[in-house]
Amino acid sequence: MAQVNAVITGIGAFLPEYRLTNDELSKMVDTNDEWIMTRVGIKERRILKEEGEGASYMGVKAIENLCEKTGLKKEEIDLVICTTVTPDAPIPSTAAIIADKADIRNALAFDVNGACSGFLYGLDMATQYIKAGSKKKVVVVSTEKMSSIVDWTDRTTCVLFGDAATAVLVEPTEENIGVIDTNLHTDGIGRHWLKIVAGGSVKPASYETIDNHEHFVYQDGKQVFKYAVTRMADVTVETMERNGLKVEDVAWLVPHQANLRIIAATAERMGVDSSKVMINIEKYGNTTSATIPLCLYEWEKQLKKGDNLLLSAFGAGFTWGSIYVKWGYNTK
Repeated sequence: MAQVNAVITGIGAFLPEYRLTNDELSKMVDTNDEWIMTRVGIKERRILKEEGEGASYMGVKAIENLCEKTGLKKEEIDLVICTTVTPDAPIPSTAAIIADKADIRNALAFDVNGACSGFLYGLDMATQYIKAGSKKKVVVVSTEKMSSIVDWTDRTTCVLFGDAATAVLVEPTEENIGVIDTNLHTDGIGRHWLKIVAGGSVKPASYETIDNHEHFVYQDGKQVFKYAVTRMADVTVETMERNGLKVEDVAWLVPHQANLRIIAATAERMGVDSSKVMINIEKYGNTTSATIPLCLYEWEKQLKKGDNLLLSAFGAGFTWGSIYVKWGYNTK
């Protein structure tokens, strides 16, 4: 019996129309374009302005785009994995809400919180379901309304994040393409330096937590940067080495878009030329779990079947990892 691999066969996306520029941000908080560009490399970010809409709204839009591009029928989908740190609500799962709104009736659906590494976690899970033979058409939806958890008075974090959603179709194949190797990690020490303090079972919402701005994302930038630079670069190099990949074998590095300096450090550690690195942080900022698939969506027409891609991410937790993907199709 031929070995079954899991391969990405299509990508959809949704980007809110509203663009929040650095110049506009400078009128809201003490910052400026030069400060932001020098430190993180972000020029603008998309913000979901639709009243009363959240992660599920964008996730449905991304799935609709995926179906339109690929001809995928909703009744064919048998698993929806939603990666998000900004669920519509604590319960039910955002995946369940997306499945209902998108009229997906035959699928198992659940959420994954891997923070900025969420897409890698979701893709790995999709791969395991497909290799086990229990699922045939898996949609990994990465949808993040980061604007809902940003403190717009905190210049150290509000400049970083944007809103976006992607939907990636993963299917079985007997060809030597698709997800070749996954290399994922977690170290709970990161819980001290990148977190939301209140709103959970340990510290439920109260007047005090609201007054103290404890429902917004908090980050110790120096600690996060230190760990991100080393862990993200090291795990990607390790993935190259254990798969016998040389620099010239790598078609593209697809890094999480959190900070231009972290991306540059990862590429330098790998020895990969900047022309082989997907970067769109300037346009979208950090969309958390959606950044890597959003890069794939934008570069889709440049990808060729058989291209060696290294996906790399680092996020809250800390979570980090790298996935080696041999691209599965040529875009018509």
